[in-house]
Amino acid sequence: MDIDLIPVRKVNQYVFCPRLAYLQWVQSEWADNEFTVEGTWVHRRVDAREGWLPSPEEEGDLRRQARSVTLSAPGEGLVAKLDLVDANAAEAVPVEYKRGSPPAQPGDRVQLAAQALVLRENGWMVDRGFLYYAETREKVEVIFDEELFATTRAAVSSLREMTGHSTPPPPLLGSPKCVGCSLSGICLPDETLLLQSQQAPETVRQLLAPSDHALPLYLQTNGLSVGISGEVLEIREKGKCIADARFIDTSQLCLFGNIQVSTQAVRELAQRNIPICYFSYGGWFSAITTGLAHRNVELRQAQYRQAFDPGACLRLARRLVAAKIQNSRTFLRRNARELSEAVLAELKRLVASAERAQCLPTLLGLEGMAGRIYFQSFPLMIKNQAFLQGGGFDSASRNRRPPKDPLNALFSFVYSLLVKEMTVMAWSIGLDPFQGFYHQPRYGKPALALDLMEDFRVLIGDSTVLSLINNQVVDVRDFQRAGDGVTLTTAARRRVTEAFERRMQEQARHPWFDYRLSYRRILYVQTRLLARHLCGEIPEFPPFLTR
Repeated sequence: MDIDLIPVRKVNQYVFCPRLAYLQWVQSEWADNEFTVEGTWVHRRVDAREGWLPSPEEEGDLRRQARSVTLSAPGEGLVAKLDLVDANAAEAVPVEYKRGSPPAQPGDRVQLAAQALVLRENGWMVDRGFLYYAETREKVEVIFDEELFATTRAAVSSLREMTGHSTPPPPLLGSPKCVGCSLSGICLPDETLLLQSQQAPETVRQLLAPSDHALPLYLQTNGLSVGISGEVLEIREKGKCIADARFIDTSQLCLFGNIQVSTQAVRELAQRNIPICYFSYGGWFSAITTGLAHRNVELRQAQYRQAFDPGACLRLARRLVAAKIQNSRTFLRRNARELSEAVLAELKRLVASAERAQCLPTLLGLEGMAGRIYFQSFPLMIKNQAFLQGGGFDSASRNRRPPKDPLNALFSFVYSLLVKEMTVMAWSIGLDPFQGFYHQPRYGKPALALDLMEDFRVLIGDSTVLSLINNQVVDVRDFQRAGDGVTLTTAARRRVTEAFERRMQEQARHPWFDYRLSYRRILYVQTRLLARHLCGEIPEFPPFLTR
């Protein structure tokens, strides 16, 4: 029976951290940081294939060097891409390039020994190799002996056994390795251990999340087209370039109305994992174009298993609905003038009821009751009375499809932007955004995205709406009636989008881990934690509660 050959570099990762090897090789996770980018730069020359190796059957002592040599060793179960091999017909010396400085780490020595095993199976005699450290330009010689080979084969065997498990190995406890690891934001070592009750809250280290330098690009004018030129997206009007955006600065391309995208641009965006999000002209999130789905099929299998378990759906839904009502209560308590204590007491009662609900229909009823109380009290938070007096909130209740008044039009548009964010977030880490737990699947509805945004409807959506009204960024003149509904004008929609993005960039303290992140990074962390819960790593999903 054929077996999958293990890449030699994964053996190094396994020795360094078994969880890292599992996340990268089994679950196909990857993220860059300054160290991985520097490592790529160090390897730029040896990654270019150059030279050739003499066959072990040849005669003669002429030595040659070859770069970027790929060899397999089915007997050892390994495949290797060697940075550089110095060899003649009888002997080969592998050289592995590293970005740092000596001393040689155990994983580096094992990686070099694994390369030697591959070369030996292909007929060369290999007694030594070198680790070249680019930072100090030093070569460290590694002598191969039976002890090192035994250690290497044991690591290969353990790695192969690990790949058959359905969950990754546990995180390293308090290890300094986690600080510089590019996958720390995916692995969440301290966070996972805390939620498993294996680590004290005060020992959780600040998550060094990547900065949000890449942001969504919104285009809202009918008739525009998007093409590419080199490393930039070109926005064109009647064939003339009117603006551009670098790929490196773009996390999403969001299109409102009739805007054309060239095939070349679609293909390039897909290859770079930059989704294209399509909205109707009025702001309804309707479609998404992405590259191939995330290869972590185990995560989707775990999601479907839990989604088909009524008990699991109910347990997760309870936490989502209770958190939404709790955040609504806190938001009112902070911002509403002359708020009745009876309102706060009733919302508190509904939180407790949601936590004890025995079925999803009961939760829907409790959420509906809390929503009516909340939206009836929402005008108490509006300081801009001219907005209310001008007809900004006619119905004193939440309405949609279509929204009947300016305030509900704002809610609908901002919620649509938030649904888009959660859909992209779920898709990017390997979840199916259309298979939910509280929101049940329905054709075309991203049920999981709606689940994930429950905690943040108030904290991101309603907060943005309230800020827009109270700071007079929009008023009733920024809306137009279309049939039975009300929509934003194009100019107002741009201002709302800008305010939403500013809110996503604002930082908040995570209630479970006590460090600060932008709301966009918090959405990412919460989605990752849901994945950890679905795969059985943490017993309960921790909802996001504002303090």
